Amino acid sequence: MYTDGAASGNPGPGGYGVVLISGPHRKELSQGYRHTTNNRMELMAVIAGLEALKKEGCHVTIYTDSRYVADAVEKGWLFTWKQKGFKKTKNADLWAKFLTLYRKHHVKFIWIKGHQDNAENNHCDKLAVAASHSFNLQEDEGFIAARGEETAS
Repeated sequence: MYTDGAASGNPGPGGYGVVLISGPHRKELSQGYRHTTNNRMELMAVIAGLEALKKEGCHVTIYTDSRYVADAVEKGWLFTWKQKGFKKTKNADLWAKFLTLYRKHHVKFIWIKGHQDNAENNHCDKLAVAASHSFNLQEDEGFIAARGEETAS
């Protein structure tokens, strides 16, 4: 699975792109949002890819150019955040959702340098950018809710 997220401005309009490959099968996913961040889009890409898997227990290698996502899992930060109830964790709504999906599969992350010579990563980037410019942008409810909490404090 290859994933990428993009945002024009941070925050700003954003989108994600996913390419799922299993043997001869290939599936592409993308979605755009009106107001979000690049890190939320990187994480939403992974979530969308995992949600698209048809059965549990899959062995999944996720190639991402997001150190934020790859390191959170591979360096164990996510599990510390979970133990602390995701208090003061940015994007806690998405991390909680990801964790539920992560536990259903055997997931490994491989960080790849973005905007280089990886054709699938470059394609995901194009999907993400195109989605961020599409006419059917959705609301990132988790981002809106978190912004409301920040301004209320």
